Amino acid sequence: MAYDKGLAERIRDLLQEQDDLDEKPMFGGLCFMLGSHMCCGIVGDMLMARVGPQAYEDCLQEPYVSAMDFTGKPLAGLVYVASEGIAEDAALAQWVQRCATFVRSLPPK
Repeated sequence: MAYDKGLAERIRDLLQEQDDLDEKPMFGGLCFMLGSHMCCGIVGDMLMARVGPQAYEDCLQEPYVSAMDFTGKPLAGLVYVASEGIAEDAALAQWVQRCATFVRSLPPK
């Protein structure tokens, strides 16, 4: 499993106060789970962001963002953010918060 371990540490720092945080290998990378829901993850050096279907199209308009097409077919509600889009801590924090907010809106598992 090849993923940016430095990026993983940065995400852990952002989510450290979440008492229901879990990490799982997924999609050939690392996935961060909140309340058993996939929140965000890392594939290579990209952030895999779960933004939800309602925010999906708007997110695709942002710089450094592309459709998550891991299976060859875009997965609505999930986007990739290239490393340039999360190089700054504030930018990464904004994406992780966006993911966490969406996941917290889902019913508990």
